[in-house]
Amino acid sequence: MPIPIILTDLVAFLLYALIGAYFWQNKWKKPQTDLNPENNGQKSAISGWMRYALLIPLVLHAWILYQSILADEGLRFGLGNAVSLIVWLTAFIYWILSFFNRLQGLQFLIAPIAIVAAVAVLLPLIFPSSRVLGNTELPAFKAHLLGAMLAYSLLTIAAFHAMLMIVVERHLHHPAGHLALVNLPPLLVMERLLFRIIGAGFILLTLTLVSGIFFSTEVFGQPFTFTHKTFFGVVSWSVFAALLAGRQVYGWRGRIAIRWTLTGFMILLLAYIGSKFVLEIILNR
Repeated sequence: MPIPIILTDLVAFLLYALIGAYFWQNKWKKPQTDLNPENNGQKSAISGWMRYALLIPLVLHAWILYQSILADEGLRFGLGNAVSLIVWLTAFIYWILSFFNRLQGLQFLIAPIAIVAAVAVLLPLIFPSSRVLGNTELPAFKAHLLGAMLAYSLLTIAAFHAMLMIVVERHLHHPAGHLALVNLPPLLVMERLLFRIIGAGFILLTLTLVSGIFFSTEVFGQPFTFTHKTFFGVVSWSVFAALLAGRQVYGWRGRIAIRWTLTGFMILLLAYIGSKFVLEIILNR
């Protein structure tokens, strides 16, 4: 890989890490000792400035992905590029969502997302992609790939959000909380947002599975074959479908919703990332 690309990787890594460290220090670790409205206003202004600063590593990360995936002829989409792209989309979507007024209290989730992105931006260096995918010129394949990546990204945000709800629930009855928890919306509001994110991700996951299974020839240029990736993908889809149905029929919420969300997400990781890891790293295919 050319030296300028490596330097860009390192700069993006450092910027992600600095932003993640800032939010971690100021939104997570700092105790709730100062509830002065004026000081809180200053903290919000600083956080807003840092939120804009996240755009810089996001742009650098996007350029790195373009060079690693699309710069040459064909599409290089190995494990490192796939994980890096999913994390970039997750960070970018969450960055967009963080500007909505009703989500202002959730901005400190930028800390774990930025830290994960700092690691992900280096993955194409650690796991370089040498094999070029076939049939990537097909529009159906491009639509299928885009839908899959967006589905993964939205459901990754849902998993982060579910873990945040666990933290909030555990601190709900503690008299001394953290500054990070002061401006959060009520759990019921966070829960409704969780199901909206899952609903959008589920629609995209459904389209991805349908296009991959029933239109395999149009998408991949070859007949459908049942694989471990398909199996885990269908199981994950079933978990999220059951969760959404349970929400509508039985009013599932709280810990039940969180457990099902994290279970579906872990199975989804096995479907794509796990399969790629086994094939590329363990079996060297």
